[in-house]
Amino acid sequence: MHLTKKSEYALLALAYLASRARGATVPLAEIAEAQTLPPSFLAKICQQLARDGLLAAARGPASGYALARPPTSITILDVLAAAEGPRLHQRCLFWERRCAEDDPCPLHHHVKSLAIELTSVLDSCTLADFTARQRLQGRSNFRSSRRAHETAP
Repeated sequence: MHLTKKSEYALLALAYLASRARGATVPLAEIAEAQTLPPSFLAKICQQLARDGLLAAARGPASGYALARPPTSITILDVLAAAEGPRLHQRCLFWERRCAEDDPCPLHHHVKSLAIELTSVLDSCTLADFTARQRLQGRSNFRSSRRAHETAP
């Protein structure tokens, strides 16, 4: 399993929406600003999340996005699969471009069971769990908290 910025940004956007009033439509610009995400890239990610049924898109004067389902029914695996594509769990942790079932890398068989276990964990963790953990850690914006931690002496 190999994750990109798309997964990180998708999780952050959905976590922000989960922290808002249930069913609230939030403008894309607000999500981007609150989570310090690039608006144009976030727009593409949100369109994909909407196509995959995780977001509901509103058009017109009150345009924006809302969660399409309650945070308790959206798993982290749902988010990652929407952001990265359906073959997410089949990608190699080490050599994504040079490893496949029919031509495995030297670590493929050792790591395969770990990937299956990780997929199971991600499927049991919900967006509600993720946002609750953020609140427990005192984080309203995961990215800015991480940056502050990384730059601290």
